[in-house]
Amino acid sequence: MEECISVFDMLKIGIGPSSSHTLGPWRAAERFLKELRDQDIFHSITKIEINLYGSLSLTGKGHATDLAIMLGLSGQDPEYMPVKDIDTIIKAIQTDKQINLGNELAIPFDASESIIFNKEFLPFHANGMTLTAFCADKQAYSNTYYSIGGGFVVNEERDDAKTKLDIKCAFPFPIDNAAQLLKYCQEENKKVSEIVYENEKSMNTEEDIHKGLLRIWNTMLECMYTGCHTEGILPGGLHVRRRAFDMHQNLIGLSNYNSPQTWLEQIRLTEVKFRQILQWVSCFALAVNEVNASLGRVVTAPTNGSAGVIPAVLMYYMVIENHQAGEEEIKQFLLVASEIGSVFKQGSTISAAMGGCQAEIGVSSSMAAAALCELMGGTPEQVLIAAEIAMEHHLGLTCDPIGGLVQIPCIERNTMGAIKAINAAELALGTDPKNTKVPLDKVINTMWETAKDMNTKYKETSEGGLAIAVNLADC
Repeated sequence: MEECISVFDMLKIGIGPSSSHTLGPWRAAERFLKELRDQDIFHSITKIEINLYGSLSLTGKGHATDLAIMLGLSGQDPEYMPVKDIDTIIKAIQTDKQINLGNELAIPFDASESIIFNKEFLPFHANGMTLTAFCADKQAYSNTYYSIGGGFVVNEERDDAKTKLDIKCAFPFPIDNAAQLLKYCQEENKKVSEIVYENEKSMNTEEDIHKGLLRIWNTMLECMYTGCHTEGILPGGLHVRRRAFDMHQNLIGLSNYNSPQTWLEQIRLTEVKFRQILQWVSCFALAVNEVNASLGRVVTAPTNGSAGVIPAVLMYYMVIENHQAGEEEIKQFLLVASEIGSVFKQGSTISAAMGGCQAEIGVSSSMAAAALCELMGGTPEQVLIAAEIAMEHHLGLTCDPIGGLVQIPCIERNTMGAIKAINAAELALGTDPKNTKVPLDKVINTMWETAKDMNTKYKETSEGGLAIAVNLADC
């Protein structure tokens, strides 16, 4: 059964630094509160206990998993809550040893005792968590959730670790793989974006789609703007200095602007030398992921750890390739990108804890390459070739964050993913589809087989690769 995945499922607005380790657990906590209300026991709860397993436990501290669950239990929404309020809420919980459950029921809560980090892995998925509620010291309700990447959260309802949501799809063009997508494009004589748009209209009004996509873009733009105008050291203990600020200052020089929108227009007016193109793209990607690393608001695309690739490539198109590009091109880009991400999610994984960084940076690069290819005049066949090329050159990429933080090598990898996406799109535009040897579905399947063969220590556990090769004392 095909998944009925909306563009707004693939591109979510939330808080960093990780979609699977921050946004997913946050949403799981929200779901848990709803279930307590459905069970009609919410107001009787006297204690909450959280058990984290596998990757959530091993790198949970660095990914702010514990903080995300506390915020979720407090009734905060990661899409809308003011980011500046996070520290205040967390400090109050830690100081008062109390949590305001759902922002209406205060109960005792000592995070050091109530959040338990268990190194063992649950068999269903690497990102498992069990939330348990007590009434007068007696267990009243418990449920286990799995954060499967990109902010998606499920219960153990399928026997395969890829986890497909068991939803009957009502799309006019239900898509399970790239071959189906291409078949629809050919039969309907439509672009990839047009097929995706028709599917989206079965779930949302055209006005809601328009507003929703532009809200996603404006969040991306604001994130880049914030990152380019914020200097200092990233939190977490690695003492990583923000680089987007200095890079941006060197590139833009003396300019006058007072908002993300006027900033974009200013960049479009800036004369860009050939060697500066890569610097601008890298600056955009760095900016997003520095915001992400500091618990800022980003767009999961398809994950938080890879959130910088798609906005950086879209900015490249708008400031380098087409200065006249506007809302229609932005929407077209996001529609294509989301569909490619959806195909990867269904055929493989977008969780680094399951597939390594190929599942995050690799997929985001593939999404961006396909979207850029269509905007630059590529046929549906070439769009899929662009996606295939981008992933082909990310196969086997491990996830080995130093200190369990989404900083080294994660931030720089976004710049590499963006550059590879642009290169992949250019290569695809010069490729005759009749001469392609590896269809996208084949590389997606290969990615999944590679993920299964990859040693667990290279899957977001900080137990292998750079995570153990670098002495934290030297950082």
